[in-house]
Amino acid sequence: MLCLRQACLFTLRHYQARTLSSDLLLSQINSCTHEDEVFNLVGRNKARLSEKHVGIALNLLWQLQKKRPLLLRTSDYIRNHSQFLTLCILAENKVEHMEDEAIVDTLYSILRLNVGDHSSLAEVLVTEAWKRLEGLSLPALSKFALCLYKQRRHFSPVIGKVAHIVDMKLDSIQDIRILSVLMISISDVISQHFRDRLLHKAGQLLEEKDEVHFNYAKRILQFLQNVKLRYHPLLEKCDKIFLKSASHLDIHSISLILGLYEQLGFDNAEFRLVAKQLLSETIDVYYDPETFGKLFFVLGPMAGSKVRERLLVTAVRMAEEFSSHQVLVILKTMQKMKCRNSHLLKKMASVLHKHLDSYHVIQLVKLTQYLVVLRCHDLELFAKLKMLLLGFLKSSVIPADTAAIIRVLAMLPSFQVDKVIINKAAAVLPQCKLHHLNCIATALVKWNHYDQLHWQNSSELCVKLLQKLNDCGFQRLRKANNLNLLLEELTHVNGEWFEEVLSEETVAMCQRLIDQITWANVLQLSLFLIKTNHRCPSLLDRIASVTVENIDKIHPFEIYFILFLFSALNYDPPANEEFFESCIQRLTSNLSCFGTHRLVLLGHVLAVAGYFPPVLMMRIFNVSFLSKLDAQLEVLPDILKQRVRLCLMKLNRAVCLECPEFHIPWFHEHYCQRVFCNSSSQINPLRQYVHRMLTEILGGSHYARMSVLTPYCYEIDFECVLDENKKPLSYVAQNAPLDDVEGIHLTRDIKDKGRKALPPGAQRIALEFLDSKAFSKDSHHLKGESALKKRHLEMLGYRVVQIPHFEWNSMVLSTKGEQLEYLRRHLYGIQ
Repeated sequence: MLCLRQACLFTLRHYQARTLSSDLLLSQINSCTHEDEVFNLVGRNKARLSEKHVGIALNLLWQLQKKRPLLLRTSDYIRNHSQFLTLCILAENKVEHMEDEAIVDTLYSILRLNVGDHSSLAEVLVTEAWKRLEGLSLPALSKFALCLYKQRRHFSPVIGKVAHIVDMKLDSIQDIRILSVLMISISDVISQHFRDRLLHKAGQLLEEKDEVHFNYAKRILQFLQNVKLRYHPLLEKCDKIFLKSASHLDIHSISLILGLYEQLGFDNAEFRLVAKQLLSETIDVYYDPETFGKLFFVLGPMAGSKVRERLLVTAVRMAEEFSSHQVLVILKTMQKMKCRNSHLLKKMASVLHKHLDSYHVIQLVKLTQYLVVLRCHDLELFAKLKMLLLGFLKSSVIPADTAAIIRVLAMLPSFQVDKVIINKAAAVLPQCKLHHLNCIATALVKWNHYDQLHWQNSSELCVKLLQKLNDCGFQRLRKANNLNLLLEELTHVNGEWFEEVLSEETVAMCQRLIDQITWANVLQLSLFLIKTNHRCPSLLDRIASVTVENIDKIHPFEIYFILFLFSALNYDPPANEEFFESCIQRLTSNLSCFGTHRLVLLGHVLAVAGYFPPVLMMRIFNVSFLSKLDAQLEVLPDILKQRVRLCLMKLNRAVCLECPEFHIPWFHEHYCQRVFCNSSSQINPLRQYVHRMLTEILGGSHYARMSVLTPYCYEIDFECVLDENKKPLSYVAQNAPLDDVEGIHLTRDIKDKGRKALPPGAQRIALEFLDSKAFSKDSHHLKGESALKKRHLEMLGYRVVQIPHFEWNSMVLSTKGEQLEYLRRHLYGIQ
């Protein structure tokens, strides 16, 4: 009976499609150019309207809106019109007679007109489309999937069914527009294997098409963000599309792209520079709060002083008009800009009072963090935030939310800790991931340290809770049996508690899971070891062997981080030459994968390890490259900008010293002057103490210089000169310029004008004190940068004496006499 009914419905739909092909009413609807014309036709012809008339009328209403700018659309007027309600009722009644594509088009149109996601018509259309899912064409399937995504049905059974159909038909999809829509729609219900197939297919289609619309590339980025994956092959392809389409991008697209780049950790300076140029030219065009908020987000962190001032003035003027979301965006951007403009901050704080109740818990957490970092002084606002956060904490059942609230409560000024907070923390601990445990531990340690726990036996209770927290961390680690899941959890973990309590246990667990290390997870493992500063030979050897075996499968950008690990820790795996040569070959064949500033960072990493590929060095030390780098540095975050400039200086120095055959000049003298002139001139107490000892050993203060700058601008703690008979030579006799600070001689002469040729057989000695930063964690092995400095000082003619902190601070050298003898032996090379 059901089959007969379906057959009849199909016949009826087919018949009506034939008879209406020349329908006058249909032609009249299609010729309408305004919503009122559509509504007039509907009002006069209610009895004659078929399901096709209804579907086309609803679709036309959306098409008319679509042609207008966002601010001129009249969706509210349409939804509230009596004839629109008539169309909705008719569509609901005639849905079974509609064509497959008409059902999907109608659903899409009413959702774009902002009809409620769960209105009766939307529900009926979704149900009917679900019944016909298998028969939908790929364009209709992608449109239906997008409708489900817009309705936030991310985990519904119907999305699962769509995902299954996509899985079965993936090979037949040849349209990147269709695939990109399907990818973001099903992203929450796919397996890792299916995800990888989708990524591969998307890469293929992007490669095959000469022209790809930037909207499709935006969807690919959205998919990567949804699945929390920084997949460089697709990121690079999408970035090329955006750069190619730059002239067609508006502020909304640029804001979305940069927001996604930020979440994915992809910092492309070239796109930032293009965005800055485009938006700086049209800054006066953006006068409505929504658009200005996006402009402030994009342009603020990379604007010059004049544009920055204009943005701040406009933000103050518009403050009262900002929505709750826009206020959040402005404050987030101010934090990125390190902008503590008191006038704007006061304005934002005053506006926040009326928006506070509209924020959900994570937004409140972020908001509180921004205000604390920006040093807001509105105590009334903080009191309201505290009250709201405590309310959310009491009702919270999600461990991540609980941990986030506790972490941000610890940031509040003069916060008195309620016992309810401690009890809530204790209750949630067994369900917490390592990152959440770290957040709670950080808060507890801070409260206990600053004596913010004011009830009886509070310290004892806090210590017990920290012990329970430690136990939960150990238990979670010991239960780990999947390296991929463990590394995913470790991505967000940092801080003193983890380093002091769980770091070693975590490395030990990674060693137990060493057989699970593959080419797909060597990057995550390398990043973890970089973060924890652990030199674990078994893990490092495994990473090296897996990398060499799978070198063609690992993206060049990922190889950079793997090399960074070995370079920073100064570790040579068993097949050291093969490892570095394989990696360098892969990198130099794919230099186009790296942005300008990333090439500098790569060159520095290789230099620390002692490798200087000519093709890379010639690429970097080129006038046009350096000019391009200067321009792009202006749009990078300050911390990254400073790091790149420092690495370029170090690379320049290394090339000059180690590869004179490249004939690359030393051009960082003025940079070093600025850096050292801006650095603190305060003398380290340890240096003062050791200088007095050296004075005693050598026979006078004029025999040793402190805080010396060598040629090529290395700073060393102490320098002295011994003649061929190991007797000290006076700097006064050599006419070396000495400054006097509280009776202590030092030099910070950039060009080291006092440096002159030594007498035959004499030896220049550099004495360096090495703190814990010079060594890998819980190890006496020297890290890469310190080893590089020693190598370069020796090239400059020094005998380098390095004093490790673990020797100087040991019980063996507990008296001054023992320290004097230790220094004497090292200075004179006595074994």
